[in-house]
Amino acid sequence: MSRMARRPLANLIRAAAAGGPKRGGAIQSRAASSDAGSGADDDVDFGFLFDIDGVIVRGREVLPFAPNAFRKLVDGAGRFRVPTVFVTNAGNRMRRSKAEQLSNWLGIDVTEDQVVMSHSPLKMYKEYHDKHVLVTGQGPIYDIAKQLGFKKVTTMKTLRHVFPSLDAVDHKRRRAAPCGFSEFFPPIEAVVLFGEPTRWETSLQLLIDVLVTDGHPSAKPPARTVHYPHLPVLACNMDLQWMAEAVMPRFGHGAFLVSLENLYKKITGRDLIYTALVGKPSEVTYRHGEHVLQLEARKMGLKKPIKSIYCIGDNVCTDIFGANLYNRYIQSTRWNGGESAEAAAGLLPGGYGEIGLSRSIDRLITDESELETAENCFSVLVETGVFSRDSMGGFASSYSPLEHSPRDFLPAETSFQEPTYTVRNVLEAVELIFEKERFK
Repeated sequence: MSRMARRPLANLIRAAAAGGPKRGGAIQSRAASSDAGSGADDDVDFGFLFDIDGVIVRGREVLPFAPNAFRKLVDGAGRFRVPTVFVTNAGNRMRRSKAEQLSNWLGIDVTEDQVVMSHSPLKMYKEYHDKHVLVTGQGPIYDIAKQLGFKKVTTMKTLRHVFPSLDAVDHKRRRAAPCGFSEFFPPIEAVVLFGEPTRWETSLQLLIDVLVTDGHPSAKPPARTVHYPHLPVLACNMDLQWMAEAVMPRFGHGAFLVSLENLYKKITGRDLIYTALVGKPSEVTYRHGEHVLQLEARKMGLKKPIKSIYCIGDNVCTDIFGANLYNRYIQSTRWNGGESAEAAAGLLPGGYGEIGLSRSIDRLITDESELETAENCFSVLVETGVFSRDSMGGFASSYSPLEHSPRDFLPAETSFQEPTYTVRNVLEAVELIFEKERFK
């Protein structure tokens, strides 16, 4: 999007936020009081979207304040008092498995309906469910793809078995003997990238092979010919880094995507184009997350739809950036009388451009538009993960630069890295939000 196209939208958002919470301060007050002041559960009109890594756990260690924070969210019978959904960029588990893991960590019952994995929004991309897809990542990726609706699935392991001569970096794993049925292998029609693989060199090589041969890696393309546009590529989880047990952040799937993008461009001279980018900071994921949150509110029998969403995370370039982008989407919709936010902002083809279509919400035709949209999406930064105060430069200088954000989200206004609120941990986040919403 051009600088000229961004200015009117930025002014629109600033006008919409006038009188609201100030972004970027440590703890600011909301100007308008909440209708949930009575504290009665059926009057609740706010909800939580929690990140997991760096907020609830670091690696396999549960952060000390997390269990106490979530005990405040449930009643004596263990039922949630406030609509709560967990939105993670992890993609190596099924939702049910992640819900069981969360239940064990927190000592409360979490259902799979409360979990949004990085790949969850792919069930909305039904036009690709009948295509023969190549999937990459870790964990039960074949089963995950099937559960999402993809009917014809091939894993990287299977592709390497069918075309053994393609994987040549590790000399010990080379297999020169061709597979007898490779010529009968049906062409790949789309690529789905669930998460970082364990052998990057294998996945990078075979993915490039599939893309430059239009899904026929057994057939060498004509000299100086590259099939372009290439096959559809749907990618999940754009985290450049994530926080585990190590003292510094570790490479995430975003680092793998940067490698793939640059290798493809270096080899072909063309940009790698994503058909879809899901997982945070994609607006598509936050729209899906809100849909799940509004459904939770209905299940709880609340009188009102969710008006305020609080997104709690540890990563400026995914959690905070994504929540602020979604707040822009919400405000654009409200200020234009329900008109398509992307059309109003000039973000449809011709505004987004070919690359930016990977983020488009409005081009998805789903039943998720039936529920009401919230009025505000607030970003809450905790200091227990990727972001932390450091002794070297203090608060401001420890912010991750927005250049760490995914390619399709750049350039970005620097204000999008500023959280609505900043607190030390998830317990302080819950207590702060309860105070702002006058909820006990």
